[in-house]
Amino acid sequence: MASKSSNRAEVPEAKEALDRFKMEVANELGVPLSNGYNGNLTSAQNGSVGGYMVKKMIEAQEKQMAGK
Repeated sequence: MASKSSNRAEVPEAKEALDRFKMEVANELGVPLSNGYNGNLTSAQNGSVGGYMVKKMIEAQEKQMAGK
C-alpha cells in the first residue's frame, strides 16, 4: 500500500509564499536553511523553523480575529 504524504499545501498556489515565509523564519532564527536538500541540519534546527512558523501564523490569525 502506497503512503500518501501529508506534507503538501492545501492550496498549491500558496507553496511559493510558504517557501518564502520558511526562508524568512530560518533567517530570523539563524538557521542556515537553503533551497533543496538540508540534510546537514539537525532535527532541532528544522523543528525550530517549523515551530516558529506555526507560532507566527497563530499570532497573525489571533490579531486578525481580534480586529487588529
